[in-house]
This record gives sequence, structure tokens and C-alpha cells, in this order.
Amino acid sequence: MLKTRLTHPEILHALAMAGHRAKVLITDGNYPHSTKSNPAAKRVFLNLAPGTVKVTEVLEALTHTIPIESAEVMQSEDGTEPPIWAEFRALLPGIALIERPLPEFYKAALLPDTALVIATGEQQPYANLLLTIGVIWPEDAAHDKAAIVQST
Repeated sequence: MLKTRLTHPEILHALAMAGHRAKVLITDGNYPHSTKSNPAAKRVFLNLAPGTVKVTEVLEALTHTIPIESAEVMQSEDGTEPPIWAEFRALLPGIALIERPLPEFYKAALLPDTALVIATGEQQPYANLLLTIGVIWPEDAAHDKAAIVQST
């Protein structure tokens, strides 16, 4: 048995295969998975029914499993901020949301860096999130972190 909050075997496998700067795409129920994400990415469909599972539920599980370096969000077409972004910020303290217009967000999701695509039944519009996996720093090397980050 696993003690982590995330126990989904396919998601754990895909995360274990991914590395620093690989991306994880969490999508709402309206996202065009087959045409607007990396075709080589592992796809996991958690969209059991409308509203189940939610993007924020997946995000919360991921925050306890992987280091998150950055988060990109899809801008609404009218420029208003989707309400779900406040929930994203609460789950990602200290990480600024990088806003991408719809075509740019799709372009980023299609890149080979997208290793995992998780489809949800989220009904809130523009609830798509592209996470970049960070680094797990060894405790004894924490003082060297700034130097290493500058060299990458």
C-alpha cells in the first residue's frame, strides 16, 4: 500500500518517468485532448461524469507528489479572469500563474515536454492548467540551489 495521497497507478507511473521541466496538463471537461495535446503523452481519463473529478482535486493530489516549478493557465477569450484561478493560487502558494491566450496554450500543450495529460470532468470554463515539474533538492545541497538554478 502507498502512503501518498496520490494512488492512481497510471499517473504515478507517468510522473516517475517524467523529470525536471516535463509538463503535466490537467484539463477541464471541454478540452480537445486528441487534437490539442502531445500525442506521445500518457493520457489518463478521470472524467467519470460532469463535475467528477475536478481539476482542483487532481492539482491538490499532485502538489503532495511532485515539486511544481511553474503553472500556465488558459486565458478566457473575453479577458476576464475565470473564478477557478483563485483556487489554483490557493493550491499553488508562491507560484505565479502564467497566462496564455488560447492558441498559445494549445501550442504549449502540443510540445514534446508534455508527458502526462489528465482529463477531468471539471465544468468550470478555462480550468486548464499546464504544470512544469520542478526539482527535488537534496537537503545537503540546499545552499547550492541558487547556483544550480542560474546555470540551467
